[in-house]
Amino acid sequence: MKMSADLPVQADDELPARYTKETRATKISLVLPPDTNHHGTMFGGKLMAYIDDVATISATRLARHPVVTASTDSVDFLKPVKQGNSVCVESYVTWSGKTSMEVFVKVTTEDLLTGDRAICTMAFLTFVALDEQGHPTRVPRIIPETPQEIELYETAPERMAARRERRAKQLELVANLGVKRHWEY
Repeated sequence: MKMSADLPVQADDELPARYTKETRATKISLVLPPDTNHHGTMFGGKLMAYIDDVATISATRLARHPVVTASTDSVDFLKPVKQGNSVCVESYVTWSGKTSMEVFVKVTTEDLLTGDRAICTMAFLTFVALDEQGHPTRVPRIIPETPQEIELYETAPERMAARRERRAKQLELVANLGVKRHWEY
């Protein structure tokens, strides 16, 4: 797969670019009883925390600055993660802008007794790099190499446009909700 000529705008080239592989991060955990709900499957919130943790490592590896999570695209639980199974959370930066970056996360569960594996969820998260004063700071551009990395890089503008649209709708809804407590209406 060849990278297209109309790639998304990247950060200034004065910062040394980094290869996607330099941002890869992985966390593998055994799912134990405290990690599970009354159905014997992993708490969704715990898995979401793992996703954010590993994605933060990838974003920080690119930025080499502290980062904050700006958004998480939908996290749809495709397969349950059962007690006694392992869960593997893998992430890497797919695209970088001026101060933000997109991180792809894939989560796989494995039945350790049979070896059966399945993707249980995936997500895209957006992070912003911060300087010492807590202000957004520039990040290096990312260089994808594998076919999957290139595909995710090239399709990043579509996901960014969808995020902007979703955020605009969310801000509109928030403006109409107000902050009164339910008993104050």
